[in-house]
Amino acid sequence: MSDPIRILVVGLGNMGASHASAYHRMDGFEIVGLCSRTIKSREIPEDLSGYPLFEDYEAALAELKPDAVSINTWPNTHADYAIKAMDAGAHVFMEKPIGTSNQEAEAVVAKAREKNRKLVLGYILRVHPSWIKFVELGKTLGKPLVMRLNLNQQSSGDAWMWHKNLIDSLIPIVDCGVHYVDVMCQLTEARPVRVHGIGAALWAEADKQNYGHLHVTFDDGSVGWYEAGWGPMMSETAFFVKDIVGPKGSVSLVPNDEARHDAEELSDSADIDKHTKTDAIRYHHAEVGPDKNFVKPDDLMSMEDEPDHQDLCDREQAFFLRAIREDLDLDESMDAAVNSLRIVLAAEQSIQEERAIELE
Repeated sequence: MSDPIRILVVGLGNMGASHASAYHRMDGFEIVGLCSRTIKSREIPEDLSGYPLFEDYEAALAELKPDAVSINTWPNTHADYAIKAMDAGAHVFMEKPIGTSNQEAEAVVAKAREKNRKLVLGYILRVHPSWIKFVELGKTLGKPLVMRLNLNQQSSGDAWMWHKNLIDSLIPIVDCGVHYVDVMCQLTEARPVRVHGIGAALWAEADKQNYGHLHVTFDDGSVGWYEAGWGPMMSETAFFVKDIVGPKGSVSLVPNDEARHDAEELSDSADIDKHTKTDAIRYHHAEVGPDKNFVKPDDLMSMEDEPDHQDLCDREQAFFLRAIREDLDLDESMDAAVNSLRIVLAAEQSIQEERAIELE
């Protein structure tokens, strides 16, 4: 049996703690340290207590010489931390986004190729069986496609500070939008050619606009929109829209709203365990008969047994382990991460410059 991968976990927020829990329970990993700027003064989850704690990232890298680094920090540190990890010889798992600029994203991928290190990005929808099915069914609808996606979140309690800190680093349609733009790119397999964005600042405490909307046009005629807003003022009406429409019909993720009303400390829209929850997929057939009535009823596929947030993080880390052990080719996923960031950053540029952005 191979020796376990010695991993340093950097950042222990929502995603970092979930990924650390996965490493703690998986035979293929050995956590050698936990690192964040204030980790020695914060409460450590019980199952992670006892691991060495570090508040200086560079010192942890130099002392531990890990085989891999898991980066789960604020987005404005991602590229710098990843490049330093790969220069130190470590493989990298990194939460999205890959960087805060196109230059950072390209530099991280170039470093992975230069050092022949595995770079896995935390695009959680890529390991979600319902979203994989959603994309698979969407590809049967013909071309062009209309893609309607959003995720608005009402910020209260702990989520108030998470969302404010995230907005101080990146606006929501950039930070969260990379997931959904990546889904659009998988569906169309076409080249994005034009992006337009709008935004508004509704939250006085946040440094940047907390609401945004992007439109992207692809060279096969497909179009997509994505909407994201975070803040205590956000409406929870229609906060979860996931629709694909094509010439042959439509595919929709259908949430069970009753199942979303059990969070005690967070608003439903801010509960990360419910962001990926799909409940059911509805497939609508557009074909009509001679009487112009639909030939077939809609298909409703139950997704009640889908994995929860921790299960999805476990799947991401199982893939990271397999990528290292089996020397998987990650070129497609790395290029996709750069491409999705390019689109959402173009939307931010569009908002700032009040014009549509043509992509080269």
